Amino acid sequence: MDATTYFFDLLKVILPAIIVAGSIFLLFRQYLEKDTQRRLIELKLESNRTTLPLRLQAYERLTLLLERISPSNILVRLSSAGQSAPDYHRALQQEIRAEYEHNVAQQLYISAEAWAQVKQAKENVLTMVNRAFHALPDPQHARGTELARRVLESLMTDQNDPTAPALDTVRREAAQLF
Repeated sequence: MDATTYFFDLLKVILPAIIVAGSIFLLFRQYLEKDTQRRLIELKLESNRTTLPLRLQAYERLTLLLERISPSNILVRLSSAGQSAPDYHRALQQEIRAEYEHNVAQQLYISAEAWAQVKQAKENVLTMVNRAFHALPDPQHARGTELARRVLESLMTDQNDPTAPALDTVRREAAQLF
């Protein structure tokens, strides 16, 4: 048997084996890729089942925070009767900051834009209260009711609730979850 015939006989055996092995390799690789994709989709679905309730709760809590620190609501909740303006001013500031700090962990579950809006709303309310306090004729001797009246007047004059933009952003993002 000469070398050429031996080579062709060997090629007849090896070439189909290489083709079959290559086909099996490609099929197996496709199977593994699809299996990996399926597992990733399952993980994402499981993650959504876990995080969706947490995200919804975060949006609920932030909505409650914004409602609680809105000037019209906080003035009703914290009575100014019998308090001096400086005491009432301090109480308003403490309540706004406490509400915010109580909900600071919710930023993990919302977008950076929404959290920035919530922070800005808190700052806007504090600024409104501070401006009203410093606009009093004699802030150190004024009554708390005068401060409350000034804040409400400021709210009516601006005709813009400082928490409204943040509340709209939070509501819009929560609606996108569905």
